[in-house]
Amino acid sequence: MILGPFAAGVGLLCLRLDHPRRILVGAVTFAVCVCALALVGLPAPTGLAGFPLNHHWLDLLMALVEIGMGLYVLYVGVRARRPLIVALMLAQAGLMVWFEWTYGSKLQAAHNLFLDKFSVIMALINGVVGGGICLYALGYMREYHEVAHREVADRRPFFFALLFVFMGAMFGIIFANNLLWLFLFWEITTLCSFLLIGYTQTEEARQNSLKALVMNLAGGLAFALAIVWFYQKTGSIELQTLITSKKSLVLLPAALLCFAGITKSAQLPFSGWLLGAMVAPTPVSALLHSSTMVKAGVYLVLRLAPVVTGTTVGLMVALVGAVTFLVGSMAAITTSDAKKVLAWSTVANLGLIVLCGGIGTYSAVWAGVLLIIFHAVAKCLLFLCVGVVEQKLHSRDIEAMSGLILNMPRVAVMMLIGMAGMFLAPFGMLISKWAVLKAVVDAYPALSIFIVFGSSATLFFWVKWMGKLLEVVRPREQIDNRLGLGESVALYGLSTATFLACLFFPVISSSFIEPYILCVFGQSASMSHGNIIIMTIMMVMILLFPLSFINYGRGVRVTDAYLGGANVQSSVRFLGSQNEVQNVTMNNYYLRDFFNEAWLSRWGARSCAALLGIMLVLAFWTVL
Repeated sequence: MILGPFAAGVGLLCLRLDHPRRILVGAVTFAVCVCALALVGLPAPTGLAGFPLNHHWLDLLMALVEIGMGLYVLYVGVRARRPLIVALMLAQAGLMVWFEWTYGSKLQAAHNLFLDKFSVIMALINGVVGGGICLYALGYMREYHEVAHREVADRRPFFFALLFVFMGAMFGIIFANNLLWLFLFWEITTLCSFLLIGYTQTEEARQNSLKALVMNLAGGLAFALAIVWFYQKTGSIELQTLITSKKSLVLLPAALLCFAGITKSAQLPFSGWLLGAMVAPTPVSALLHSSTMVKAGVYLVLRLAPVVTGTTVGLMVALVGAVTFLVGSMAAITTSDAKKVLAWSTVANLGLIVLCGGIGTYSAVWAGVLLIIFHAVAKCLLFLCVGVVEQKLHSRDIEAMSGLILNMPRVAVMMLIGMAGMFLAPFGMLISKWAVLKAVVDAYPALSIFIVFGSSATLFFWVKWMGKLLEVVRPREQIDNRLGLGESVALYGLSTATFLACLFFPVISSSFIEPYILCVFGQSASMSHGNIIIMTIMMVMILLFPLSFINYGRGVRVTDAYLGGANVQSSVRFLGSQNEVQNVTMNNYYLRDFFNEAWLSRWGARSCAALLGIMLVLAFWTVL
């Protein structure tokens, strides 16, 4: 699962023809999904010591890859005249070269790879959701270059190669127990995200990709410092050893790794790189925002929850997540750009997961893993739907989506499913947020105010978008509704996955999440039997809803909207006070006078930067 996507990436780099590319992408995606599903039957937790290659040659190969990436990043920094990129890369590379030169062959892990129920969950997300994005990209990128953006150089072989290298690196992050291996895969995702964000090679894309590189290199430097410190104190480079060690020994490296996770998951003050990723084609946005890149950060933070729980470091991490959730939710209210709404929503929901990791109790981690699952499928579905709408309407403005339920009914229904999955009962995100609220009240009651107000803002921006899709104020427009095969498989598959994840939530919890929580904490959380019954009843009611459309058109009378008795010719025109014919218009509230995005971002970033500074100072203080 790690090497396969890497090999596919090399093959795709050499394929120029569209048909062979489709075959290879489909075959590798299918194989990866089958492997991810096969993991369900493996015993867990399991440490994997063996590997197909001799360790000496494997370590040499990894060292060469690291050197190559480092030299390329230095070249990028010099060429772009970004001294900060050069400084961060030199600091990181210098530290790791010294470390490996000094300790050499001693840097061995008993188990280089590790598999548990959390790994299986993340592998399913990366394989199924990430694979769906790759299939969707086949049709999307063809139309992107041949119809919508002919001015952009067609570099599809490079694009698809990066997608699969990214997928392989994410599997490496998920399964790696050797911190040096984990660090290598971590940096591969950093480099791939830089190249994917800058794919169009416009000035805006270049600047945003450089911003992402700077922020993720800062996290990479913290990661490298954590490895060196942890080895010098314990003589180990295994993640599982770090998690199970005494807090007094590993609190500093845990804090540094949490810092790395916060940068990768785009928490304030590092959210700018994720918002800037919107300039890339939609598959990149979906890949970075929903299923893979940002999930690597929260995955690491949740892994470290047993170390930071009950500490000041954990409290600072929780506060960063809480502030990010509140600021991101309020900022999403202020914009009508659909991708930007999804980006801020992603930042906010990742903040909620980081909050769970900072609290670190068994109930908080249970809720955090739930959030990862439901956010991955629902948010990826929404990003891909918005990409289709943007290509068909040539706009991603929410106001331009008025009446989409008539003009693009299938895509609109799938968007509504995705939105329902993000905030409506009995869909999983609402259940997860309720679980988070309970965990917060039990641990740090004062933080519940962030969840209450952030969730209220979440309700506001999702409901007004749903209303825009359903409102009808203009006659039906003729829009090309056809979807490519890859797009159809991805969209219908993710819509089904969103619904099934909610329907079978109790099974997912009892089979995967609860065993992991029980193994790590010695106790587990779950929904009560009564709540499961209520949720099942609600899901059945939702299933019955489509039946109401069976008789639509037979015995159903459609009338014009009543506009004070002044309708003229159609339901969307009326006589005004000057006896002139006017059109009905409806627009959403964006409350920009109350929630200024720039002000929210600025003060949220300053607050979180201060919290992270306090976290690192306190972590160093405990060592001294």
